[in-house]
Amino acid sequence: MCAAVYVLSTVTGYVLTSALLLKCPTLLHRRKRESFFSRHISHRGGAGENLENTMAAFQHAVDLGTDMLELDCHLTKDEQVVVSHDAHLRRSTGMNAYISDVTYAELPPYLCKLGVTFQRECYCEGGEDKRIPLLRDVFEAFPNTPVNIDIKVNNDTLIKKVSELVIKYDRENLTVWGNASNQIVKKCYKENPRIPVLFSFPRVLQLLGLFYTGLLPFIPLKEQFLEIPMPSIITKLKDPSRMTKSQRLLTWLADTLLMRKALFDHLTARGVQVYIWVLNDEEDFQRAFDLGATGVMTDFPTKLKDFIERNGIAKPQ
Repeated sequence: MCAAVYVLSTVTGYVLTSALLLKCPTLLHRRKRESFFSRHISHRGGAGENLENTMAAFQHAVDLGTDMLELDCHLTKDEQVVVSHDAHLRRSTGMNAYISDVTYAELPPYLCKLGVTFQRECYCEGGEDKRIPLLRDVFEAFPNTPVNIDIKVNNDTLIKKVSELVIKYDRENLTVWGNASNQIVKKCYKENPRIPVLFSFPRVLQLLGLFYTGLLPFIPLKEQFLEIPMPSIITKLKDPSRMTKSQRLLTWLADTLLMRKALFDHLTARGVQVYIWVLNDEEDFQRAFDLGATGVMTDFPTKLKDFIERNGIAKPQ
């Protein structure tokens, strides 16, 4: 009986302590310093309004007042850091080659019309700017705009060169980098721990495990950005009638586990920003902000800007 009472009191004490620290994490952890704060994030510069990852797209988003540009980086054969999503050039340019196999001078322009990945049956037709830019072009053009860099391949030289560019343009306090791959994120952090990193996919799974077991309030976190999809948008990207029952169940389960206000509130209280991607409908914007997400990543920066202004969604003071 005494042993049972002891176990019960111990468990109760742990649960209460965990609940307290979940609500008040700064009792145990120093809040991470936020050098910038992003509500409005333009995915690939706003792939639904301009050709993705072009200077025209980035300029349009910055002119609108976006808080952050999201982009992707690869390395050319002559070791130039270029801004492009795909490793292979077929989809974006029609050229049957990998970026890593051609020099920067040999890169063709983007096609006139590109599909918008996160909007079903949607295409963007570009203007005059179809050039694949260099990362340094973006840094030079927008010295005060935060940039979210997806390191697309596990390449030590790419990681080193991106870090060198960030340092050269004095952007360690205006940049976040990483990838879904834990290997890439570890290499980024090792190369330059002064540039904030995002949670890799394995670390997101670990984060959820810690959250649901009540251990998260006790564990330090090196990451400063949680960037996750809203699983429910899959029903907008695929025809729901063609989804199997297991696919629908998996989507519902992932959405239920990931989209948790208590988790987002705890992380933001610790100085970890939470970005939800890639949302292109107002109902999804609203849900993300209602759940406590710091910011929303979108292909349609004008639509998101109008939504934020119309609903008075301000940055916290």
